[in-house]
Amino acid sequence: MDDILLTPPDADEVHLLACGVCAAVTGEDGLTPLQQLLIPALFLSMTGHPIELDAVRPLSAEEFAHRLARRNRVFRERIVQTMLLAALVVRPLPAAVADRLREYADALGVDDDMIAVARKYADGAVDLAAVDFARNGYLGGLDLSRLDALHTHDLDTSWGQVSDDPALAGRWAELAGLPVGTLGRGVADFYRDRGFVTPGKPGSAPPLLAQHDWVHVLAGYGTTLENEIEVFAFMARANDDPRAFSLLAMVISLFETGYLRAGAGLFEANEGHLRSTGMATRLGDAMRRGALTQGSHDFLDLDWFTLADRPITVVRNDIGLVAKSGTAVAAGSVGPWQAGGITPYQLNSARSVADSDGVPYIPWQPDPSRD
Repeated sequence: MDDILLTPPDADEVHLLACGVCAAVTGEDGLTPLQQLLIPALFLSMTGHPIELDAVRPLSAEEFAHRLARRNRVFRERIVQTMLLAALVVRPLPAAVADRLREYADALGVDDDMIAVARKYADGAVDLAAVDFARNGYLGGLDLSRLDALHTHDLDTSWGQVSDDPALAGRWAELAGLPVGTLGRGVADFYRDRGFVTPGKPGSAPPLLAQHDWVHVLAGYGTTLENEIEVFAFMARANDDPRAFSLLAMVISLFETGYLRAGAGLFEANEGHLRSTGMATRLGDAMRRGALTQGSHDFLDLDWFTLADRPITVVRNDIGLVAKSGTAVAAGSVGPWQAGGITPYQLNSARSVADSDGVPYIPWQPDPSRD
């Protein structure tokens, strides 16, 4: 098509998009309270235009697709993912909503693997949905040779743990010797302050999951479960590969609905965190920040050690990282060294690790200048 529309949506089109999204995800009893918070927050963060749910009127799948005929596939994929996100926060997910997700996606010419996951959620087949995540999600069928950035060859699965790799452990240990203000030193302190065990040692997180810890430091997010939702929203949207959406779908399924019992090799289900006050705003802002980075970023397949000795501010500038919005900060979005950016369990773990290693315990202190 010669007249493809590539400009950002204006207020009228945003209203149109909201009509289609709401039509796809509204259950028999209307939108849930969380959906009523989430959908406006997403549209405001991603487009800059507010929507009024009271003014939204349903559009059929055919009409919606017709009205978006000038939009390219990438745009339409993102709209289907907005539908998916708004649906995946509901448990139980109505079968009619799962059917409509497929109907609207088909009309828009989009096929997202998470639609099949939503269908299984609606059917109550959560174990089969977990298999779909492993098979069809962003990392499904991943060639382990692609994971050279992890600096280990002891993996049997992409999320596998590595507990006896002295070379890998040594590489992580070297980060503590870097100057304060560098990305690598920030990650070393991030681990020390929380009692986290670095990859290559017993009890460590999977090396692939450890990749996202660099994002906590780079993008300025703490380590509560609410912060984890922000980090994965940021990562999913910073990557132009639409399959990266499954990373956000995974953490929503872990930390909001509990559809998944476990994920990413370490996380366990802990429900209700997206319902926390301000989280809809914080999620939308994290997606906005990811979308505004310059280029496409696969943060899970990045050799972070090549950036370790660079100042954090320089790395942020290189990717065009924008600041958090004032509304997200007011809603409670905090960094790794801000009050509220660490859990009591992590503080206790740091003390226990120091005692076990026979080294002085360095108490964690809020230090906003580091974020």
